[in-house]
Amino acid sequence: MTQPSATSGSRPPIVAIVGHIDHGKSTLLDYIRNTKIVEGEAGGITQHLSAYQAVHENSTGKHAITFLDTPGHAAFVGMRSRGLEVADVAILIVSAEEGSKIQTLEAIELIKSAKIPFVVAFTKIDKPGADLERAKMSLLEHQVFVEGMGGDVPWVGVSGKTGEGIPELLDLILLSAELEEITADPTLPGRGLVIEAHTESKRGNTAMLIVLDGSVISGKYVVAGECIAPVRIMENFLGKPIKEAVPSDPIRIVGFTPLPPVGTRFEVVENKKLAEAAAAANKNAKAKPEATGPAEATERTVLPVIIKTDVAGTGEAVAHEIQKLPQHEKLEVRVIARAVGAISEGDVKMLAGSSTPGIIAGFNVKIEPAARELAERQGVTVNTFDIIYKLTEWLEATIEERRPREEVDEVKVRAAVLKCFSVQGNRVVLGGRVEEGTLTEGQEVRLVRREEEIGRGKIISLQTGKTPAKKVEAGSEFGAMLKTDAIPASGDKIEVYTTVIK
Repeated sequence: MTQPSATSGSRPPIVAIVGHIDHGKSTLLDYIRNTKIVEGEAGGITQHLSAYQAVHENSTGKHAITFLDTPGHAAFVGMRSRGLEVADVAILIVSAEEGSKIQTLEAIELIKSAKIPFVVAFTKIDKPGADLERAKMSLLEHQVFVEGMGGDVPWVGVSGKTGEGIPELLDLILLSAELEEITADPTLPGRGLVIEAHTESKRGNTAMLIVLDGSVISGKYVVAGECIAPVRIMENFLGKPIKEAVPSDPIRIVGFTPLPPVGTRFEVVENKKLAEAAAAANKNAKAKPEATGPAEATERTVLPVIIKTDVAGTGEAVAHEIQKLPQHEKLEVRVIARAVGAISEGDVKMLAGSSTPGIIAGFNVKIEPAARELAERQGVTVNTFDIIYKLTEWLEATIEERRPREEVDEVKVRAAVLKCFSVQGNRVVLGGRVEEGTLTEGQEVRLVRREEEIGRGKIISLQTGKTPAKKVEAGSEFGAMLKTDAIPASGDKIEVYTTVIK
């Protein structure tokens, strides 16, 4: 089958598929992948690819469609909805058996934020428990009004097992894209988005890109933020070598230095010199401080967690235990998936796109060998238990280990300067009163004036009254000689502190 070529002014639509876990997204994608592939069967698609192209043939001809197989709800949050950012149309997956669920609602919010049209695909219509009217009502309750229910959101019932409704779904996608009047110019230098990146043991840094406009041509250079790559090894979604990629093509390029972050925009330039200059400019722009504005909330690192259990009830119990764990100011522990069954390679992939390597906690389940191997490569932490409190203890310890650390000065001793008697060189004689802790001869101290440090020094000698002393307790007055370049004054503070990692 020959792929329809892109022409100036038009390009195939890019489609993101979103929805609740276990609502049939993978089954639907597998059906399309196995029967509608541009270049034949999908056997060449590796487990790591997250985009592919299909051709839908209808009464108006052959139409290419690019599908973006997002790595799950967790990645949408971690990447700030990058999947939907590049999409022209979204497919909202809703199980005809279960109706809308928590992640369905999150997917709806992501679609609204992206401001793109969407089609609702009610999946699993071949199941005995399927009830389309009930599923529609579940969306109605959340202000999603499908056609026939007082709204204009198109919908179709589909089965990823039998293929029923899938041609109609693809027609709806093409119609939605046509109404959006998607345009592109293949004659321009290519630009687009990095949607996946990883390091291969034999080939090095590899990234999956979506071309949004222009063309990527062999012999040129790709610049993604501070990262560059020569366009020497370029492959299509099937892993086959190609010399040119046009708008909406998903491509893999090998040879990035360094590995580009997922979600980074890329552009194509003529040669290495221009690529290095563009990367340097991007680095400098990133280093410039942003204009100051109103104070924002403390930025928090998101730690994604997946729970896999033997039965659903146990999963709820584990999630409840996680909610009771101590909360940290700079770390948000987010359960992004909860499911029944063995820990699979797909679970690990769901976390691989996250900026923070996640955690998979299993209860009374096994870890598939492929999942264990992939987790080790991706830095995803995986463990299983058969006693729930052991699982909770492990999670608490692992979360504490992952928590962002910072150096904090803890004041152990604080004294007030009552009077400065003399200053000779770097020797200062003063009188003071210990307010907190025990002041000791030989201690390193800092001098503070109105909450600002004015200098540091060392206690050479102490005395109480006229008697030399090795230490002075809280509440007592003292005389001291300090070795310091600062000149203290009445009202200053003397502090003894230690730096700790918290």
